[in-house]
Amino acid sequence: MIDYFALALGHGLIAIALLRLVLRDGLDTDPLIEQMTSDTKANRKANSVTARSAARRACKPDDPATQLHGDSA
Repeated sequence: MIDYFALALGHGLIAIALLRLVLRDGLDTDPLIEQMTSDTKANRKANSVTARSAARRACKPDDPATQLHGDSA
C-alpha cells in the first residue's frame, strides 16, 4: 500500500510540475528572435537602399544577431 502511494505521489508531483512548465507564457518566446524580427522590420521600412545598407552596417560586431548571419565586420 505504501509503495503505491509513494509512486503515485512522486509521479503526480512530476506531472504537476510538467503541466505548470507547459502552461507558462514565456515558454514560446525568444528575446533574440524578437529583436531580430524588429530589426528586420525597421530595416525594411527604410526609404532607400542606401539607408538599409547604412542601418545594416550600424549593427555592432558583437551583436549575436549579426554573428548568426555572418555579417560581422
